[in-house]
Amino acid sequence: MNQTTITTGRVTAQFQHMYTVTTENAAYTCSVTGKFRHEAESERDYPVIGDFVEFTVREHGQGVIRRLLERRTVLSRAAAGNETREQLICANVDFILITMACGHDFNLRRLERYSLAAWETGATPFIVLTKSDQVDNADALVDELTLTVPGVDVFPVSSVTGDGVEALRSALPSGSTIVLVGSSGVGKSTLTNALAGTNVAETQAVRESDERGKHTTTHRELFRIDDLFVIDTPGMREFGLWDGADHLDDTFRDIEALAETCRFRDCSHGNEPGCAVRAAITSGTLDAKRYQSFVKLERELRYAEKRQAEAARLAEKKKRKTKA
Repeated sequence: MNQTTITTGRVTAQFQHMYTVTTENAAYTCSVTGKFRHEAESERDYPVIGDFVEFTVREHGQGVIRRLLERRTVLSRAAAGNETREQLICANVDFILITMACGHDFNLRRLERYSLAAWETGATPFIVLTKSDQVDNADALVDELTLTVPGVDVFPVSSVTGDGVEALRSALPSGSTIVLVGSSGVGKSTLTNALAGTNVAETQAVRESDERGKHTTTHRELFRIDDLFVIDTPGMREFGLWDGADHLDDTFRDIEALAETCRFRDCSHGNEPGCAVRAAITSGTLDAKRYQSFVKLERELRYAEKRQAEAARLAEKKKRKTKA
């Protein structure tokens, strides 16, 4: 390949603003062109793992990314800290595997948050309950997950015994791109290896003190596993929502259904008479903690929208001032 030949490849690893771009025949270390960097207005304009790009190769073998091709899906979150900024996780994924371990990591509120972000991408979320061999009540936990995120398939798996791995593998169509997300130590890399049937992702031993796996993955990487493309990601301590207001009803279908039967259409589910949501909480058919999670996430999304609008206004003001 000469430096004037434009080739299409896929970003399979990312290290700051250096990328590994892989074609059918080879992998290249790439950076973006100066023009690309100059025209980029936000992080969303830069390549991320899973992206397809057009690039050329220089004489010394390094590639230069010249164009980012249109994305089908994008998974992102709000960057940690006080800065109003979207942090992209990956692009062009078909399935998002929300991984949660039996025992210490079983957290329904975190699951609701991940599910909301997953629905927003346009990809299909799956819930993978890992380390099912470590508990006696895996079926009961699956029932809880099914009620918490209705309409999402749940797969209990054990990467140690192999139970459930084939069922999950069979549910993923040939040629799909999947991403594994979840906390540190839930077994994402181990699950990647189980799906592959060999060691493609680095893992470490489980700590005896709390049966948690040690955090291993330090960067996002895309693996080719037979007819699947798998993105392994580092565990995330925070997952702030960047968007998702339009998909609250996908995660909280039970609450949305109850709200439609309230006496007043604009019911705030406070002290209004005929509130079906409050009645369900009182009767115990709706978990109060689940409703509190719904309110918290709805409030977080409204606040995120306001911050994004203000950040966009300030950026546009700065842009006009620079041009003047």
